[in-house]
Amino acid sequence: MATAAEEPPRLQGQTGNLQSQFWRKLSSFRDLNGSRKNASAEGPSASTSQALKKIGHRGIDPTGETTYKKTTSSALKGAIQLGITHTIGSLSQKPERDVLLQDFEVVESIFFPCEGSNLTPAHHYGDFRFKTYAPMAFRYFREMFGIRPDDYMYSLCNESLIELSNSGASGSLFYVSRDDEYIIKTVQHKEAEFLQKLLPGYFMNLNQNKRTLLPKFYGLYCVQSAGKNIRIAVMNNLLPSAVRMHLKYDLKGSTYKRRASAKEREKAVPTYKDLDFIQDMPEGLSLDADKYNALCKTLQRDCLLLQSFKIMDYSLLVGIHNVDQACQEQANEEAGAGAKGQVQKALYSTAIEAIQAEVGHMGSMETEDRTGGIPARNSKGERLLVYIGIIDILQSYRLAKKLEHSWKALVHDGDTVSVHRPGFYAERFQKFMCNTVFRKNACKFMLSPSEHDSVTPVLLHRLKVSLSPINRFCPLSPVMLAGRPDLLPDTIPPRNPVASAVETAISSLGSPRFLPASRLQSNTRGESSNKQNEEDSTPKG
Repeated sequence: MATAAEEPPRLQGQTGNLQSQFWRKLSSFRDLNGSRKNASAEGPSASTSQALKKIGHRGIDPTGETTYKKTTSSALKGAIQLGITHTIGSLSQKPERDVLLQDFEVVESIFFPCEGSNLTPAHHYGDFRFKTYAPMAFRYFREMFGIRPDDYMYSLCNESLIELSNSGASGSLFYVSRDDEYIIKTVQHKEAEFLQKLLPGYFMNLNQNKRTLLPKFYGLYCVQSAGKNIRIAVMNNLLPSAVRMHLKYDLKGSTYKRRASAKEREKAVPTYKDLDFIQDMPEGLSLDADKYNALCKTLQRDCLLLQSFKIMDYSLLVGIHNVDQACQEQANEEAGAGAKGQVQKALYSTAIEAIQAEVGHMGSMETEDRTGGIPARNSKGERLLVYIGIIDILQSYRLAKKLEHSWKALVHDGDTVSVHRPGFYAERFQKFMCNTVFRKNACKFMLSPSEHDSVTPVLLHRLKVSLSPINRFCPLSPVMLAGRPDLLPDTIPPRNPVASAVETAISSLGSPRFLPASRLQSNTRGESSNKQNEEDSTPKG
């Protein structure tokens, strides 16, 4: 077995002298931009820009291509696809059996020489070694979510992966499959090691409950070259690219420096944070009662599991698609056309499936049925589709995090910083999500302006809420009426004065709304007194 020291020094294929190739690419780049400066003047500026753009292991080479640990993104994507193709093919030849405890510690390795071998094809990416962690365990996870091996391999390896430009400040690279099904993320050594330790508990949790907002891990791999290990994790895609996200938030429940930076706000779809959400949506997102209860129950269960593994500093990623705004922008037609053939194959991978809630319908909008968005409303009554999921769960409360919390607690309120002990973090996280971010809907938010015009006064007069849009979102029940004496009951006594008063009051309001009982009684008394006066003034017989 070849070791890393025996392997060629670079993953990417190279021809000729490296130095001449570097200056040749730099010269072509300079000519394309119309610059006439000499190479000596351009050299320092290129290195300076590279240093400025470097975040962690992620950087930019002189040609403008993204690199990770000095390996170009194109070479890394090719190595990932070659490795996954071989791994899934060899795994399909093994018989199915139950997962054993030692399966979580297995690491399989295969060497890919550029000239090819009896087991691997020839390629032009340079020699590399591909490692697969716990292949039998991850095969069980994929089967649990209904992912067939050929579909998994086809999605990741049939077409080139798409690199996400808005990858955040973690220094990781993110790729998404062409069918919008999977996310591939580079992870650090400690994160990959922690995920390996987490697998037995993760296995037990999925057996007990497949519906969860936690990341769904489908594979853990490593590309090794030039003594560098690039570890990657394959997960479910939370935010489908076929649906336009008008707003995106990364929420932790903390307020210390939890505001998007000026550089982040310059992006097309910036990722806002907790203070931005409190400022933009002080009344939160309104959900139906069943979906709200299911969401809070799922969050409570997931946070309890994370707390048991001493995990903290995780976030809730929230993507919001504004249906009414998309209709006004006429972007819903493009989104619908792009999403028709992109139905997610993995079970329990959408937001509406993860919270144990029934898929609802919202007017004529059918996007939620295909992409799994949770129907919601904002304070303006606009229809929304919300996509959520818990991310960054590979941060344990180790010594470094304890020191970080102690230092931040000295200069600021310790209960408001993001880094905190797992128990307190989980409690604060749940409270913020269920009390601030998501709210149980109120009747006044359930009708949009367009729906107000479609409801006739006759329907409201008869209060047949089963035929009106009110029943779809906020039906009147005896329990609700018991706590609201100012609202009309379900049935109105068939007296002409009362019926005419209701119809007159509703028509004068212009838009359908509930009529306070006090005004109704006063109008009834006034009309009856006027009618009595007319009878007294009219001569009898």
